[in-house]
Amino acid sequence: MHFVTEAMTQIVDFILEVDKLKSVTRKNRPLGLDRYENSAEHSWQIALLAMSLARYAGPTIDMNRVIAMLLVHDIGEIDTGDTLVYATDGWEERKAAELAAAKRIFGIMPEPQSSKFLDLWLEFEQAETAEAVFANAVDRAIPALLNLAQNGQSWRENDISYERVVNRIGPPIKAGCPPLWEYLLSRLNVEREKGWFGPEG
Repeated sequence: MHFVTEAMTQIVDFILEVDKLKSVTRKNRPLGLDRYENSAEHSWQIALLAMSLARYAGPTIDMNRVIAMLLVHDIGEIDTGDTLVYATDGWEERKAAELAAAKRIFGIMPEPQSSKFLDLWLEFEQAETAEAVFANAVDRAIPALLNLAQNGQSWRENDISYERVVNRIGPPIKAGCPPLWEYLLSRLNVEREKGWFGPEG
């Protein structure tokens, strides 16, 4: 019988802890389903979108780092839950709570993985490196893509206007992946006429 190391136990404990991300409910519904998606599904999908958009990321961007960031970026929601990206109140308090949660959860892991995971989480939050800017663009795009595929489902349910969508997701997507924003903006302008958004103002 092999000796079970403390490090192995910590890794398993971490993986079981992050399983809780599957129970964190978001505002979008998966295509063709009545339920809402969870944050684990979201993280998988944006990682795959980032890989698919690699041709638009620029030759110097480390795509492996982008994917790693996207896989860990919502870990803090295990403790805090998900907040609609268009929410404006209490943002600083929420981010402080997510940081505390990330430190707790990544702290389950042995070093050096614990610090590496937290560094990736912080890099995404600070959105200063080229990889983090690209990762944030992809993260902002997925909810819009799901809404465009489902008649504006979460925009209509939460009274989110066209103006709020463009002002909130436009800058980070344009900064990180201009062709993606060009595509999204053209789609948003077409679907605006169909009443897929909440009221303006």
